[in-house]
Amino acid sequence: MITASNIGLAYGTQVLFKEVNLKFTPGNCYGIIGANGAGKSTFLKILSGEIESDTGEVIISSGERMAVLRQDHFAFNDYSVLETVIMGYEQLYSIMKERDLIYAKEDFTEKDGLRAAELEGDFADMGGWESEAQAAQMLDGLGIPTELQGKKMRDVEDNIKVRVLLAQALFGNPDILLLDEPTNHLDLESIHWLEEFLANFDNTVIVVSHDRHFLNTVCTHIADIDFGKIQLFVGNYDFWYLSSQLAAKQMKDDKKRREEKISELKEFILRFSSNVAKAKQATSRKKLIDKLTIDDIRPSLRRFPYIAFKPLREPGKNILEVKDLTKVMEGVTVLDKYNLVLNNGDKVAFVGPDHYAKTVLFDILAGSVAPDSGTYSWGVTTSLSYFPKNNSHLFTEHLAITDWLREFSEEKDDTYIRSFLGRMLFSGDEALKDCTVLSGGEKVRCLLSRMMLEQANCLIFDEPTSHLDLEAISALNDGLIDFTGILLFNSHDHQFVETIANRIIEFTPNGVIDRMMKFEEYYSDPTIRNLRNELYAGSPHSVAL
Repeated sequence: MITASNIGLAYGTQVLFKEVNLKFTPGNCYGIIGANGAGKSTFLKILSGEIESDTGEVIISSGERMAVLRQDHFAFNDYSVLETVIMGYEQLYSIMKERDLIYAKEDFTEKDGLRAAELEGDFADMGGWESEAQAAQMLDGLGIPTELQGKKMRDVEDNIKVRVLLAQALFGNPDILLLDEPTNHLDLESIHWLEEFLANFDNTVIVVSHDRHFLNTVCTHIADIDFGKIQLFVGNYDFWYLSSQLAAKQMKDDKKRREEKISELKEFILRFSSNVAKAKQATSRKKLIDKLTIDDIRPSLRRFPYIAFKPLREPGKNILEVKDLTKVMEGVTVLDKYNLVLNNGDKVAFVGPDHYAKTVLFDILAGSVAPDSGTYSWGVTTSLSYFPKNNSHLFTEHLAITDWLREFSEEKDDTYIRSFLGRMLFSGDEALKDCTVLSGGEKVRCLLSRMMLEQANCLIFDEPTSHLDLEAISALNDGLIDFTGILLFNSHDHQFVETIANRIIEFTPNGVIDRMMKFEEYYSDPTIRNLRNELYAGSPHSVAL
């Protein structure tokens, strides 16, 4: 068990944490959430001892071992991949090295023999004889083949290093596991492996992640950082999100009697509990949720943006036709005679490792880049709004956000513009902020505001979730589920793709796969898997999504 007792931390006048008191117990997985800049990673560093808090202390039960997902990709350059993983269990690794040094001695003494025997006993008790096999099994589960496991860390790609460091944290069954964004740079198969691993992990896990699918799968509790406080909620992210919204709605409804509210909450808990119980990972979470009372369901203090795309007109039957589209960038053929027909109702997710090709295609369809050959034509009743991944060029003028947005609005009244920005969490003086100093997340919210005002019936999004916090991602997710027009998008967010798209297009090294189906169905279909294996044959890219 790990306890945060009266933790406080401030940087100058900015108070990150004040009087935080929490207990994290074995058998549970705690997801740390909060707005960007709230201090999620900082809190993990306080728990690990990397940062010292101004007040309070972190208490770890006697004899328990903590493991932390390291972020320094170059710290183990001189070690092999397999050895780096085993180094995660420091005591075991220390015993291994001391034992090897003793056996390497030319003048082996009786004292050395006694020490070696002692080390052998400790080595066996700690599972040392199985350690290499277990480390290799972990690496394999995370998509690192045997031929890479003997290489030095300096000789492998960064995306491999990230996975090795994750295996290092997981190795040796630590009592407390701290993970900061563990799904970054993992393909879906590796994420599924990690989810299964954590589902069967009996000890304490504390994780920061922007991956809602991951948080929903592994978490038994959510720890919400807001205004310097951390509130603990039972359930996964979706349960926290939906239950806090229900509680907030009930607080506003003064006419409802307490009995009616209790009945409504019980019905919600029963419905949610029965749904999540279908997954084996949810067993312990279900037991906790079933014990909740009305007093346990509390509204969050967090504000959620309002995102809704309402087309001014229907898009008609003819949407988009692309014929033999070709584009060469810096001597590399990015698009080669690409063909596409979009139909009314299509919500298309573009997947696969060639992210540059998707960006180039979107730029061409939005009119930002000209193709080298081939044609594309939008239907006469279509109207387009585009969210580019690289959007800094749209924020180079010294304009207040209100003035920037006014350029895209038919209604120029300041009250209207400010109220619109207020829904996107730009309140008070924040709406007057200079566009040239906006953060990545603020730029995204500005672009989403512009797209809502444009009222287009065809939307293109190139990785829109990259700079958003979980609440903004959820709001955008809901807005695009409800959107009645045509959608083309690219995203690394599993839940985002699964809940929005009805058509999947994958750019592979040797061709394009285009299927009318949901993402999970596409991912698990054996026929498509065989086709993907063929199309990725001989390519340095992984076949895993």
